[in-house]
Amino acid sequence: MSEAVTKRRKGHRLADLKNRWSEQPKGNFISDVTGKHGLPSGEDEGERPGALKRFSAMWSSFRRGRRDKGKDLEPSEPPGPAVEDNTSRQHKYASGQYFFEYLVVVSLKKTKDGSNYEPQITYQFPKRDGMARYQKEEEEKTLKAITLFCFPEGINWAPLTEYHSETFSFVLTEIDGSRRNGYCRRLLPGGRGARPPEAYCIISSLACFGLFSKIFDEVEKRRQISMAMIYPFMQKLREASFPAPGNTVEIKSFIPESGTEIISLTRPLDSWLEHVNFGKLFGCLTDEEVLLVFAAAVLERRIIFIADELSTLSQTIHAVAALLYPFTWQHTLISIVPEILIDVVMAPTPYLLGVQKRLLDLVTDQGDLLVVDLSEDKTETFIVSIGDESSILPPKLQAEILEALSLRQKASTVEELNRVVSEAFLHFFVQTVGHYSSYVKYSRKGEPGLFEKRSFYKAIESKTTRHFVKKFIQTQMFDLFVQELEQQQPGPQQGVFYQKILEYQEKKKKKEKARKH
Repeated sequence: MSEAVTKRRKGHRLADLKNRWSEQPKGNFISDVTGKHGLPSGEDEGERPGALKRFSAMWSSFRRGRRDKGKDLEPSEPPGPAVEDNTSRQHKYASGQYFFEYLVVVSLKKTKDGSNYEPQITYQFPKRDGMARYQKEEEEKTLKAITLFCFPEGINWAPLTEYHSETFSFVLTEIDGSRRNGYCRRLLPGGRGARPPEAYCIISSLACFGLFSKIFDEVEKRRQISMAMIYPFMQKLREASFPAPGNTVEIKSFIPESGTEIISLTRPLDSWLEHVNFGKLFGCLTDEEVLLVFAAAVLERRIIFIADELSTLSQTIHAVAALLYPFTWQHTLISIVPEILIDVVMAPTPYLLGVQKRLLDLVTDQGDLLVVDLSEDKTETFIVSIGDESSILPPKLQAEILEALSLRQKASTVEELNRVVSEAFLHFFVQTVGHYSSYVKYSRKGEPGLFEKRSFYKAIESKTTRHFVKKFIQTQMFDLFVQELEQQQPGPQQGVFYQKILEYQEKKKKKEKARKH
């Protein structure tokens, strides 16, 4: 690891930022983000502090977040409106869920003075009619905010003759902690001569990046023919039921000269990994470097990822967050920080941020944090670091993770790769905190339990593991995990993590038995 670079902020500036970040949100995610024209308004026009102030309030709601731990990673099927006679259909579809809320096309249009471009929504499906006035106002704010995330670079665009399309995602978080996913595909529209790119954005409550990437392939194919071809395909998709994990839904769609096509959309069997592709993370970083990033993330530190491509930033940050399963990142997570909101890097609280490389000079003077360069032409991976990242995790467990990760070379599909990587880190948590259930004590039936934190970490035999766990149990992600654990009644639990714990305990018993004989 390269020598750590640490630059300190001045005391009065830090105190001022803490005051900014302590504000309570006054509206939902979108209304806090957007001012006039859908962009964050400053204290005076053009000043950054106002944008930072609004953005800090918005993201404090994210930290409180939903209390449904793991809901995004391992979603359960919501109850449907009615019980169907066909039981196979019940298992095939996650009833009650639409694929998406709406699709918008964001185009770059010349400003009135003709000096720059600004993103505008030029197409929306479906149109929302019959809404109350306040609903319409909220939707307008949402749509304006979407334009900001589709073109986070700002207004400095020029017409292009060539542009490599890319797909990325972002998250909209409401004041109540509920989240909606934004999936975006940017491409160069059909035509001749130089022209600015346009973005297709799908807003959905469902987290399944691979599935929506395939949907964008179909949208892009139809856009090359005519914008009118998009509508019937999206209408068919909206009418279809979202498939349950491991199942497929088929969409029939007509294309001139090709006839009727059947598009198959399959949802991964491991639903808690369906928003993740670890390939990009391990394509940008070595196994050892991923371990250092994981170590910083597991202690909830401030981490900034740097790259040129938006897709690299969004896929990497979602992958890092997924490594923490069964725990959930409870702080600020912005896969792509729009240029106008770059001052969010000054927040003193933990975050995972994606920043385009051209803005690098604006993020390296922010005190104790980890700045990770994902670029192909990088000279060093860790531009800024605290310096202790390699000593956070117990050495023996680090070696075991690296050994488990070596198996990914044999993975032939994204699903296999995801499974190998996720199990390597999941096993780490099984070994370090998998004994948690024995330390939840219940005084009376029906009442919440009490987690005995001190007895929990004292029970760990390994000194290095105990040292790590003593720090880890101070994090918000572990605290929320325990809060929910205390609310559960005694007895067997469900989920992948608990199943892995049982498997590990069984293997441990067999080893001890064999040793005795």
